[in-house]
Amino acid sequence: MALMIPTQKTMTTRAWAEMALLALIWGGSFLSIRLALNEVPVMTTVAHRVFWAMLVLWAYIAVRRLPLPRDPRIWGAFLVMGLLNNVIPFSLMAWGQLHIETGLTSILNAATAIFGVIVASALFADEQLTPRRAVGVVFGFFGVATAIGLENLLQLDIRSTAQLAVLAGTLSYAVAGAWARRMLARLTPQVAAAGMLTGSSLVMVPLALVIDGVPSFDLSPTVWGAIGYYAVIATACAYLLYYRILDMAGSGNLMICTLLIAPVAIVLGAVVLGEELAPRAYLGFAILALGLLVLDGRILRFLRAAP
Repeated sequence: MALMIPTQKTMTTRAWAEMALLALIWGGSFLSIRLALNEVPVMTTVAHRVFWAMLVLWAYIAVRRLPLPRDPRIWGAFLVMGLLNNVIPFSLMAWGQLHIETGLTSILNAATAIFGVIVASALFADEQLTPRRAVGVVFGFFGVATAIGLENLLQLDIRSTAQLAVLAGTLSYAVAGAWARRMLARLTPQVAAAGMLTGSSLVMVPLALVIDGVPSFDLSPTVWGAIGYYAVIATACAYLLYYRILDMAGSGNLMICTLLIAPVAIVLGAVVLGEELAPRAYLGFAILALGLLVLDGRILRFLRAAP
């Protein structure tokens, strides 16, 4: 999910609780996707995710009787948003998870906020790259480079390529955030999310049929549970929860959710899949987390408040 660029609000206890819940949900999505990939090809895995989530959100909209956009340009914008925020990043990250740990994927996913700041500063006059943001971006990229290991990038083997694919997915998320601000800002968030998933389903379902063939429904209960989790809970329901927290806490505070997701995914990967990450992955995450906190502004406010 593309994160918005920071604007601060006060965090209530309820907002913290719901943010922790969202982090648990999204942290679990990395494990569920990896479990599904044991039996389902990459494109079909993504098609399951966007299609079933789309149906759930449109059912929600029908129950709530939310107004629908009639401008054809908005529906065209949904298609572009679906490509940028679902088709491209979901596919790249799912393929990447075939070759790297789920925990490492979640660490690299945190770079979304770093790319988001860069893209926004390039496109919007009110999102200039201030000195504080520049420092945060530098820390962020240094953290990513540490987690990957620069020496591994020189080899460009399948593992390094998978890590680059995940990073490319986070860049797509960042561009999607800018696109949403420019084209979809006036829409009800739930309608925007449903429209986006409709656009991505129109692309992913035929693409999966062409690349993977007719999907098999003879899957194990574990894989069906994984698909149900990442499609219904970690996509459809998570989007609804995300926008609820966004309204309560603001996008700046929601950036902290990115830091909470990775530890959840790392623990689940270790417990369920027996994954072990290299020490540099943890060091890289710590540096990346510092960069996000600098972007968020909390560190400076803490230092100013200190006696």
